[in-house]
Order: sequence, then structure tokens, then C-alpha cells
Amino acid sequence: MGKLILQVIGVLLLALAGCNRIPEPKPCGPVPSEAQLNWHQLEYYAFVHFNMNTFTDEEWGFGNEDPSSFNPSELDCRQWVNTFKEAGMKAVIITAKHHDGFCLWPTTTTEHSIKNSPYENGDIIKELSEACKESGLKFGVYLSPWDRNNEYYGEPEYVNIFRQQLRELLTNYGEIFEVWFDGANGGTGYYGGANEKRTIDRETYYDWDKTYDIIRELQPHACIFGDGGPEVRWVGNEEGWAGETNWSTIKHEECYAGMPNYKELSYGHEDGTKWVPAECDVSTRPGWYYHAREDHRVKSLAQMVDIYYHSIGRNASLLVNFPIDRRGLVHENDAMCVRELAEVIRQDFKFDLAAEAEVSATQVRGDCSRFSARKATDGDNDTYWATDDEEKGGGITLQFEDPITFNRFLVQEYIPLGQRVQHFKVEALVDGKWRTLDKQSTIGAKRILRLPTTTSEQIRFTILAAKACPCISNMEIYNAPTLLVEPEIMRNQAGQVTITCADAEAKVFYTIDGSEPDQNSKHYTQPFALTGKQMIKAIASDYDSKKKSQTATSDFDIAPVKWKFLSKTPKNADVMFDGDVNTSLTISEECLTLDLGEDLVINGFTYLPDQSRWGGNYVSSYAFFVSEDGLNWGSPVSSGEFSNIVNNPVKQQKTFKDVSGRYIKFVPKSIERGESAYSIAEFSIQTN
Repeated sequence: MGKLILQVIGVLLLALAGCNRIPEPKPCGPVPSEAQLNWHQLEYYAFVHFNMNTFTDEEWGFGNEDPSSFNPSELDCRQWVNTFKEAGMKAVIITAKHHDGFCLWPTTTTEHSIKNSPYENGDIIKELSEACKESGLKFGVYLSPWDRNNEYYGEPEYVNIFRQQLRELLTNYGEIFEVWFDGANGGTGYYGGANEKRTIDRETYYDWDKTYDIIRELQPHACIFGDGGPEVRWVGNEEGWAGETNWSTIKHEECYAGMPNYKELSYGHEDGTKWVPAECDVSTRPGWYYHAREDHRVKSLAQMVDIYYHSIGRNASLLVNFPIDRRGLVHENDAMCVRELAEVIRQDFKFDLAAEAEVSATQVRGDCSRFSARKATDGDNDTYWATDDEEKGGGITLQFEDPITFNRFLVQEYIPLGQRVQHFKVEALVDGKWRTLDKQSTIGAKRILRLPTTTSEQIRFTILAAKACPCISNMEIYNAPTLLVEPEIMRNQAGQVTITCADAEAKVFYTIDGSEPDQNSKHYTQPFALTGKQMIKAIASDYDSKKKSQTATSDFDIAPVKWKFLSKTPKNADVMFDGDVNTSLTISEECLTLDLGEDLVINGFTYLPDQSRWGGNYVSSYAFFVSEDGLNWGSPVSSGEFSNIVNNPVKQQKTFKDVSGRYIKFVPKSIERGESAYSIAEFSIQTN
């Protein structure tokens, strides 16, 4: 018996020795540096836009601002950091200097800085870096190359000033994980009083290689962000999404700040020459800086969830911007926005079902356990399943003891050896047949698929094409709860009502009599007509768990089916009545005059101003008339102002005593953030 045991041990040792001789796959194309690998681990972090623009109500300052304008009343960097940490973020990047040239630290290079402001502490970069260190968050800096204040901008002397600012930031505030350079460069500005337009050669002016050398000397572990890298790239939009196909490689020699074909950055280049992964930047609001008028326009939970899956879930990182308010705090609405997102993500990825599965692969590299299918589900990102070099496909099957219900599939490549997978699919065995749940292209550092909720005992992941033998380091499977947020109720000019919800698998129930809806109410399946006065209430519901969303309510008056313009009908006039707050009509005529198509008893109206990021042309004071014949108008039935509409451009509602008529006239008396034209996103009347 002892001899037999020794023989078995000998065989196992020989097999192990043979397995150890199986080489790991060779790298495929460009691969990430150690600093980039560490950057990939962060995934999700905060951007802070807080600077002179916060106090001048601008997005891009001109450079002629008085430093005394910068004066936060309650600044608390620890409040910022606590908010970011609660949201699950791992780092923060701050705009140390934006295009207006105002510096948030007491730089020796300019008087246009915080040292000449009333703010007593005088160094916000120091305050934030110390708060990050206390809380364990990594710290990064944004430094605008463009400086609309500096008199030397456009001359070689300014490049030396810019580099000195960079040296100050990289030597006085501890370890920096990312240095962020904006692609906006050159244009009109104050420039020391010249008040002119200056242009530069974006490819040569800054002599970027020498600037990068400073960073590598002072902060060797930092990644450098720019439109085309050199180590982290812009994703090509400011909406927070990467392409469904997203390569971490680009043709670096063809990419630079301000490149005209920047949209390619959303997808990367399969034949790229350098590893430069994408970073998705997006703000919690329409603007990057704080504007009180956007307090009601913080992104919804549904929008933030989509952004998460379209960035981190598509092989990119997510950089969420917080426009710090004039107090010097993260506004309550923005804090709630990311806290709600954090809770959804926690629930979506609460329990990894793949860890309980038996796994097998179509082929294993050298039949070696070091590269077995189990390495893709062992929870260790430093191990991976791989195939032989000549096998550029294959797959893994997960077998469960009992059927599982799932709707999320997460997969990661072992990126130290490069990005390889070109196409893959996910299937489930349902009723004895393999059903394709999704078919996609790239994977990279992380790919997350939101799948239709499916119950199965077997799940199959198949690589359809790859640049080299696949190396899969991680696979996870989850059953995320249905996202239950208030449905959106819209009615167009024709009186067609549409109710939508964030999760396609949620069921919508509604009432039209003002009662509270439940799962016994009408089930919404398609748009329906509703032209009269009616209150619609709707919920999104998960039928199995019986959970439901908050109730959405829309109190509709007469639909504008018969309404016509008395004067020439403006182009795209229907957007004023389409129920979509994101569209608006700009009118240049002195007044808005409408034929309602029938006699009505009117006692009010509503006006929603333009809701776009660069919104303006707000009506701030008005007169409203009602007529029976469209000729004799008499005195206005209502007149006055829309108070504080610039800072709070929400729906305005005015009421008055009952008056009969068929024609109405809305006369703007004054317009803010515009000249003679005025804009209307939505307009309606109130009837008795």
C-alpha cells in the first residue's frame, strides 16, 4: 500500500512539474503599465469643479475676474470626501486651475489666485489632499493648459509658467494618482488686458513630451489624462458612455488634444499602438460648475444607473463630476443622486452565483490546472483560464446543481497580457435548448451585460473570435432586483399618453380617476388617447416580489389637439406641446397668440422655460390675455413676473378668475439671458 501511495504521489509530482513547464501566453499587442493596472482597479471616482466660475455663474470664465469674488461661506472638503466615499468612489480629481486662470492654491506664478481672495484658509488643494489622505481616497489634479488670464499665453514664456504651476501641484500635496489636462486650448480671453483672440498649435505649443517628463520625475506612479492620452484617454463625449466596442488601445501617434475625429475615442482602435484606456467623464447636472438654476436638473437614478453600465460595464472608468455650490459643499441633491446609485449597485452585485457553479472549458492550455476554467471563477484576478496558442475561441460552461435565476453577466480579461477578445456570446439552456441571451464584441478590463431575467441550470460563455488565445480572469453572475423608480408620464399634442419606466422588466400599472394604483389597476402596454382633463397616476412594479416604485402623477388639462397659431406657425411648433421637457421652441414674434379651437372657461396657464444646458431666453415678466374673437383683447387677465426664473427655471403656474374665451395671448414683457427672442419648452392652459 505504501508503495502504491508513493507511485501516485510521484505521478502527481510529474504532472505538476509538467504543468509548471507550460508557458503562459505571450502578450498580445500593447499592454498596460503598472501605473495603468493600478488605475484600472479604481474604476469609479469623483471630479470636482469648484473655482471662480462657481461665483460668477459661468462655465468658462474670461480671465478678467476679481479674485475677491471667490468666497465660499461653509467650505468643507471633508464633507466632499465623505460623500464620495459613501458613494463607493475611490479617488477624486479637482480643477486646480480652469481656463480663466484662477488658481486654488497660493501659487507663485500669478496674482490671479486664492491668495488674493477673502477665503481665509487660502489653499483648497491642501485641504482636499489632506481630507483624501485621512479617508484613504486617492488624489488627482486638473490643470488647464489654456489660461485666459495670463498675458503671456501663446508665447514660450507661458509654457514655463504652466510647467512651474505643475511642479507646485506635484511637489506640495502628496501622492497624485492622475494628472488631468483639458483639450480646450486657445481662443478669446483677457490675457492681461489685451482682450483678444489667441490661437496656438495644439500639437506643438506645449511641447508635451517635456511636460510629461516633469510628471514622471515628480509623480512616477501617476497616470496622465489627455484627449489622446498618453496614459488615459478621453472617451470622446461628456455624457458618460463608452462604445459597446471599446478597445483600450489607440493609434497614439494620430491622437492629440482637439483632434477633429475625436469620436473614435469612444471605441478605441483594435490595431492601436499603445495601451490608452478610456475614462468617461460626466456631470451630475447639465453643467460642470454649480448654477442654482440647475438644482432641479440633477440626473435621475435611472440615468445614473445607465451611465454606470455604459462606462464601467464597457471597459472604461467612470469620473462623475460634482459642481460644488457657493457654500463650498456638495449640494444635497447631488449627494442623494450618487448615494441612491451606490445602493442600486450594491444590490445588483450582492451575491455572485457563479461561485457555486461547476465549470468546464472546451479546451485548457496544455491541459494544465494553472489555466483551468475554475481560474475564471475563483475570485482571484491574478489567475485566468487560457487556451493553447492556436485556439482563438472556445468557451466555458457553468453547471448549477439547481436552476438559478439571473440577469447580469460580468466578465474580465487578464489585461496584463493585453486585450484579445473580439466577439463573444452568452447563452442559457432553457427547455432543453440553448438560447442566446446576448452577443457582444470587446471585453477588456471589465464587461457587464444586463440580460433578460432567465432561469437555467446551465450557462455558456463562448468566445467567437479573438486576436490571440483568450485569457479570462474573472466571470460573475448575478440576479439584480428590478429597478423600481417613478414612471415617466407624457402626453403629446394629439392627446396620446405614453408611460415609460427605467427597467424594461418592470410592469406599469395606472389609474385615471385620481386613485392610488396597485397591481390590480390597469396594466399599461401601449400608448392610449386621453384628450380631456384627467389625473393619471402610475407605478412601476415587480410582479413577483410585489414591490413598487413611488407614484408618478400627471394632472392633465385639455389636450392641445385643436390649437392653432393665429400668426405664422413656427417651424417645429409641436415641441411646445409634445410633453418632452428636453425640447423647446424659440419664438421671435412679440407675443404668442393661439386659437384653442373651441370656447373654454380658462382660469390659469403654465409656462416651462428652456431646460437645456445652455438654456436662456427666459420670460421673466409677462401679460396674459383671453379673447372671444381674437380681435378684442381688453386688459390682461393676469400679469406679473416669474420670480427668480434665471436661477430656478422650473415650470411656472399662474391662476386667475374664470374667464370665457377661445383665443389666448401670452406677451413677454422682459426676457433674461437673451434678447428679443424667447423660448418655451412646454405651454398649457388651466380650465374649469
